[in-house]
Amino acid sequence: MQQFIVEVKNISKTFKKQCIFHAVSFSLEKGKAYGFIGHNGCGKSILFKILCGFLSPDSGEIKVFGQTLGKEIDFPKNTGIMIETPHFLEDYSGLKNLRYLAAIQNKINDATIKSTLEKVGLNPESRQPVKKYSLGMKQKLGIAQAIMEDPDLLILDEPFNGLDKTSVREIRTLLLELKNKGVTILLTSHMSKDIELICDEVFEFNDKKLEQLDINELGHGGEHP
Repeated sequence: MQQFIVEVKNISKTFKKQCIFHAVSFSLEKGKAYGFIGHNGCGKSILFKILCGFLSPDSGEIKVFGQTLGKEIDFPKNTGIMIETPHFLEDYSGLKNLRYLAAIQNKINDATIKSTLEKVGLNPESRQPVKKYSLGMKQKLGIAQAIMEDPDLLILDEPFNGLDKTSVREIRTLLLELKNKGVTILLTSHMSKDIELICDEVFEFNDKKLEQLDINELGHGGEHP
C-alpha cells in the first residue's frame, strides 16, 4: 500500500481579496524529494506555511502523517522547517541558539547539536554572535535547526540563498543523504540545478494552480555549478 506523508486536497488561499492559489491538490510519498517552483509571489512560501500549520487555508484539507491539520493537530509532528530568512537571537552564538531551540522538545543532546553544526559547515565551538554571521552562515544555521532533531519531513524554503558554490554542493549532498535515509523533503529554489539534482518530482505554480512537471524538462538558466 502506497504511503503518503502529505495529502493535500483542494486547498485555496486568498489574501486581501486576491486569490493566491485555488483548488490545489497533491500527495507526497515517504523518502522522496519534491521541488516547488514559480515566480516570486506565486504562493510557494504561503503553501509551505500552510503545510506547517502557520497559516490556514480558506478551504480544503491537509493531512500530514495521516492527521488532519487544524483538526487533529495544529502543527505537523517530526517536521523540520526553514521558511524565508531564519531569525535567531542575534547576541548569542549559533550553538547557544540551537541549544535554546532544542530545549523546547528536549529530544537531543549537546553532542547531536554540535555534530549537526559541523554537517552544515559551521564551527560548533565558535563564540561568534549570530549578528556577525554572513547571510550564508545564517542560512546554514537555519538548515541545522531544521535537521538537528532527525525529522521525518523536511520543509525548506530557498535553503541555498546566500551560499557560496562550495556550500551549495555540500548542502545538496547533505540533503541527498537525508533523502536516502527516508526523509521526505519539500524545497523551493530559484536554481533549476538544485531541483534536478535533489528532487524526484517537481511542481510549478502557474495561474493560481499547481501543476506537476516533467523534471527532465527543467531549464538550466541561472543555475549554480
